Parts: sequence; C-alpha cells; structure tokens
Amino acid sequence: MTDFAQSARDATLAMREVFPPTPLLRNAHLSERYDAEIYLKREDLSPVRSYKLRGAFNAMRKRSDVELFVCASAGNHAQGVAYMCKHFGKTGVIFMPVTTPQQKIQKTAMFGGDSIEIRLIGDYFDDTLAAAQAFCAEAGGHFLSPFDDEDVIEGQASVAVEVIEQLGRMPDHIVLPVGGGGLSAGMLSYLGTDCQYTFVEPAGGACLRAALEAGKPVRLDYVNTFADGAAVGQIGQKTFARLNGIGLANTLTIKEDRLCTTILEMLNVEGIVLEPAGALSVDALQDLGQSIKGRTVVCVTTGGNFDFERLPEVKERAQKYLGLKKYFILRLPQRPGALKDFLNFLGPEDDIARFEYLKKSARNYGSVLIGIETRNAVNFDRLFGQLNAAGFTYQDITDDDLLSQFVI
Repeated sequence: MTDFAQSARDATLAMREVFPPTPLLRNAHLSERYDAEIYLKREDLSPVRSYKLRGAFNAMRKRSDVELFVCASAGNHAQGVAYMCKHFGKTGVIFMPVTTPQQKIQKTAMFGGDSIEIRLIGDYFDDTLAAAQAFCAEAGGHFLSPFDDEDVIEGQASVAVEVIEQLGRMPDHIVLPVGGGGLSAGMLSYLGTDCQYTFVEPAGGACLRAALEAGKPVRLDYVNTFADGAAVGQIGQKTFARLNGIGLANTLTIKEDRLCTTILEMLNVEGIVLEPAGALSVDALQDLGQSIKGRTVVCVTTGGNFDFERLPEVKERAQKYLGLKKYFILRLPQRPGALKDFLNFLGPEDDIARFEYLKKSARNYGSVLIGIETRNAVNFDRLFGQLNAAGFTYQDITDDDLLSQFVI
C-alpha cells in the first residue's frame, strides 16, 4: 500500500467520528436500462449534501494549530468548511459573491453557526477570491482551497476508500465529475489503474480537457456556471499533476441542456434530488453504452444542493434539448385574421407557452416572440412546414444563446 493510500485510509477512519459513510446503492432502474450493475455513490446524502466536507475535514484535522480558516466559495465548499469549522471549534471567514443565492448563504450560516463569518464581496467569483486571499494574508489565517491542496485531495480520496469497503472489491468502471480536480485526483491516486475511469465535465467548464490538450492547466475564456459544482475556469496545478496521464479518451463533456433531462428523470423516477454537477456521472452513462454492458459501474453523485426555484429553468432546458420546446420570432402581418391564421397551424399537441409583441418592425408587420411546447418533437417539422408554405417569415432562436439571453 502506498503512503497516499494509507493516509487516505487514516483520514477515512478519522471521519467516522464526525459522519458515517455515504451509501453505495445499486440502482435497479439504471442497471436494467444499461444491462449492467450500476451503483450510485451517494455523496448527495452527506451531512452537507456534497463530498466537499471530506477535504475540509482532512485539511483542518492536519492543521490543528491553525485557528483561522479562510475560503472563497459560492456553494458546496463553503458549506463543507463551515460545517468543519463548527466541528473543530475553529474560526472561519467565508467569502461569497454578492450574487450568491440566499438559500446557499443561509445553509452555510446554518452549518457554521457562531464559528463562521460570511462576507459578501464582488459580483464575480474572481473578485471574491481576490478579496478572500488578501484578507487571509493580512489576518494571518490559512486559505483553504476547494481542490488544489494535497490534504484536500487526500480527504476526497475517502470516497474511493468507502467504495472498495462497501462493494467488497474493485469496480470495473468508475464515472465521476471533474471540477477543479480534487475528487478525481484523490480517487485516481487511491485506486490506481486497476479499473477504468470516465471523467465527466460540463461543456461550459471543461477545464480538464483543455489542460490535457495543452499539456498544462490553462484558463478557459468563458465558463457556463449552470453546473456550478463542476464549472471551474482552470484545473488545479496539484490536481492536474495527478491527472495529466489519463488521456482524452477517458473524458466526456456533457451539454448543460442535456444534463437537465437527467436531473428531471432522477427526480421524477427515482426521487433523487441532484444538483447539476451531481447528475453528470449518471448522464454520462448514455454515452458509454455498450462499453459498460455486463460490468460493475460506480457513478459518484457528488451533490444534491439543488435550489428548487431553478426547477422551471431545468424543465425548460430539458424540453429544449429534447426538441419539445422552441422559441422563434415571427414576422406577423398587421391585418385582421393574421393571428388566427397562425393559430390554425397549431396541432392538438401544441401549446403556446409565450406570446409577446416585440415591436412594430414595419408599417404592415410586427415582430412577435413565440414559445411553443409540444409532446412530440416531429410536430415542429409539420408546423414550420406549414409556415413556410404560407409564406410566413420567422427565425428559430431556440439554440441562439446570445439572442435568447436578451430576448427570452
């Protein structure tokens, strides 16, 4: 056993004084679908509903002489640090962006109690991070990175320790999300190459893939924060040092809209609440297909901190991905009966979800934003065919992210 493996086992044993192992549960629904033995490692059932408290625990455990811990986070890392500050009786100052949802602020405050102070600074995370690091240097505290810290990596490896203990053997395949790389680096370092891995990233935050292509960590030009638990602008230096040999073939990127279909399915079919990053590993199974048939696969569901105020957005994004909802701008003639002509094109499975006059673009025409929901994606082929035949001018803006951002 390597020194790292022994340290990870020691960390896992120490954690048992604070919280029990998260369950490793066979999922019958997914196992039947993929003709495999699919297990979910339910990090969404930890005390803070994510795996982040593991790394925070280990880092604080190994720095018992430190009294002040500082971090910058808008989500799971903040909650993990807060929870462990209260457990160890340490002082924590947690910096969060001003735009952080109130639910996350309240949960962080609840976990940390009187042991922590929350400071809301900056509209963007880079500003929050800079403020946290400046404060930490001035106050003489310890800045606790969410992933790029050897003790954090070692703590996250406890997920792998538990998987082997609970399964009783090495799984054939492990599927896990990647953000800054703390969890994936820890699990790979503990388990080695005796099983196959798939490292999954959101399309709008694929910093591991970018680093593998460049041969070093690089900063992404743009990050889509929808899957905020895994949407990181640059993978860590320490984590990439452990991941740089995995190869691009073992990585996957998932479009955020497709991810929404899995969030809804797990909620509606299984009653499992997953945040976007937590659903990445389950969503990836459809890309693995025949390669996992007959095999034992462990999917790490990394978090369940889902704000249900986001549910309408998740539903809409899922509908758009499945082709069941579209938005388009229609040039509607300004004459009696024009709207009725359009409505006659709609079938029995079509429903108007939005109808809004944008402006009168010409003396005889007006621009209308229309959102249509339907039960079968092929219905849009019929609708657009009828519009074309009738000479209507329109533009489908469903997949135009820039235009949709301002109009929808």
